[in-house]
Amino acid sequence: MKFVIQRVSQASVAIDNSLYAGIEKGFLVLIGICNEDTKETADKMVKKLIGLRIFQDSEGKTNLSLKDVDGQLLLISQFTLYADCKKGNRPSFIKAGSADHANQLYDYIIDVCKKEIPVVGTGIFGADMKVSLVNDGPFTIVLDSAQL
Repeated sequence: MKFVIQRVSQASVAIDNSLYAGIEKGFLVLIGICNEDTKETADKMVKKLIGLRIFQDSEGKTNLSLKDVDGQLLLISQFTLYADCKKGNRPSFIKAGSADHANQLYDYIIDVCKKEIPVVGTGIFGADMKVSLVNDGPFTIVLDSAQL
């Protein structure tokens, strides 16, 4: 499982040219899922996501978590995080999870996050989405379950 986490001052997702979801201060999280991922993998990744201390405290140090700043989440499924570009110029996506498996885990991740964070926006799994953000910092972190 891979999470690309961007600290944002605002982010939104549009589907069919209409705003679908938006957040203010918080994290935009792009989520990639492979077939080996499980609910246990998702639990570990969400725990790390929620606990990341990358917001500034009163002294300007990145010492505060999402909960500490009443931050919000925007969770977007993105199978392209598993692109394999080793051969040729056209990426292969065979390492990405099957649609059914990935969709189930994406929904599970949303449910777990909603138990922890009051405002959680999402996209629609498999939809053509237009994501906008104002990256605060910029501050971007990649979490890979293979490295946790």
